[in-house]
Amino acid sequence: MNPWLEWGIPVITWLQNLGDWLIGPMNFFTFLGEEEFFLLMMPAILWCFDVRLGFHVGLIMLASSGINGAFKLVFGFPRPYWVSTQVRALKSANGFGLPSGHAQTSLAIWGRLAAGIGRGWGYIALGLLIFLISISRLFLAVHFPTDTLVGWLIGGSLLACFILLEKPVGERLQRLPTGAQILVALLASLLLLSLGLVVFAATSGRLVPSTWVATAAAAIPESEPINPRDLSGIIAATGTLFGIGAGGALLFSWGRFDARGPWSRRALRYVVGAAGIAALYFGLKLIFPGGDTLLAQTLRYVRYAVVGFWAAYLAPRLFVALRLA
Repeated sequence: MNPWLEWGIPVITWLQNLGDWLIGPMNFFTFLGEEEFFLLMMPAILWCFDVRLGFHVGLIMLASSGINGAFKLVFGFPRPYWVSTQVRALKSANGFGLPSGHAQTSLAIWGRLAAGIGRGWGYIALGLLIFLISISRLFLAVHFPTDTLVGWLIGGSLLACFILLEKPVGERLQRLPTGAQILVALLASLLLLSLGLVVFAATSGRLVPSTWVATAAAAIPESEPINPRDLSGIIAATGTLFGIGAGGALLFSWGRFDARGPWSRRALRYVVGAAGIAALYFGLKLIFPGGDTLLAQTLRYVRYAVVGFWAAYLAPRLFVALRLA
């Protein structure tokens, strides 16, 4: 086993030996770092609390997801339960391990929210949450400590860059015509997608060891065989990034949506908006072909772009039309 990773096995076994009573709480904290949770949280912030904060949380989440997918392909490192029988596999995971997406993205997103709150209690509470999300991945044996440390490093760097550049870049973009802003969103999305494709092609000769596949299958027999060289996550992130970026440009240009209002209307907004996301996501999934063909992956990009565009622009327009905002 790689010495960068091997030192983490005793750490994982020590955490797991603290008792099975931690399985439930650790799964809960892991969920708070899942992309699915953030995709529920981001529209809630944008539609019901603060439009700009929700938009910025969406951008940093999707940028982190795409960057994380590229780094995973660069390193190609395994997860603990793929290579060691000393740990208990308490959750399955398909992608490569390093860096931890939960550690990286939770630090970037919850850190951005802490900066938005700007108060000591916010930094303490959300800092503790980031730590617990990251520790949960070790307990469940889907990450080595090294994965978490590198994830924190990348996530912290991304957060620092975002906070530093958010205002000056945002002001420059606002001076551009709306069409130019949409073009910038498309180019940024394609640039991140191209990074993933280049890394994928450059590492095409690296085979996934059969021992990893066999050990993972023995640890969780009911799970599907691991296939860590999968671009679907990067394609989904970059497609959604374009949809949100284009939608945000139109939303701020329109300027008539206000996330404030009675809580009953905010709740109705979220129900209506979430129903739209579900209809588009699952409806287009039924219509578009699946698989790894160029056509299927292109339409996957389009599907996620449509969902992002709904969240950032079409749903707020509908809320105003329905007098929910």
